[in-house]
Amino acid sequence: MSDSSRTPADFWFDPLCPWAWMTSRWMLEVEKVRPVEVRWHVMSLAVLNEDRLDELPEEYRRAMEDAWGPVRVVIAAQQKYGDEVVGPLYTALGTRIHNEGRGITPEVVREALDAVGLPAELADYAESDAYDAELRASHGEGISKVGQDVGTPVIAVPGADGEQIAFFGPVVTPAPKGEEAARLWDGTLMVASIPGFYEIKRTRTKDPDFS
Repeated sequence: MSDSSRTPADFWFDPLCPWAWMTSRWMLEVEKVRPVEVRWHVMSLAVLNEDRLDELPEEYRRAMEDAWGPVRVVIAAQQKYGDEVVGPLYTALGTRIHNEGRGITPEVVREALDAVGLPAELADYAESDAYDAELRASHGEGISKVGQDVGTPVIAVPGADGEQIAFFGPVVTPAPKGEEAARLWDGTLMVASIPGFYEIKRTRTKDPDFS
């Protein structure tokens, strides 16, 4: 099936976020069972929260310091090697950060780069602001579609008139597979087709399940 015959789904993620990771694994399942093309983009929890750090708990402020590194590496890879490296690099990072429970370390970043055949020197961009303008532009594109009062992930899909409708989420654990993944995708398109639909939400009672 050609890319032009697939339904586009734009997906904004921060590698730090376990909930975005769960949703991204669902989207990969959707690609197996529906004619969908996922287009991957970075957003940044560090950028999202930079103007309200004083309001955040100390532990979360420290996490925001760590959050700069991975998104800077991904945006540098995208700028140097193209959009096609973003999804695979995210998978390599997320597998190590979340599934293996190793968190964000220089070793994790270097291993992820090596796993997808990208040069190790890209890891140096974790401490560089060389592509922060591009990072902020990618973040801004995603967040402008849903507003400032959400986090990651952001997903944008075609609405009833073909124009993109974006949502935060869906937040789900574990990531649905097979026909369950397909039904959730079908439901996402359905609510996107309803003018004026904004939100369904309930309190999370489970932690991310990476199985």
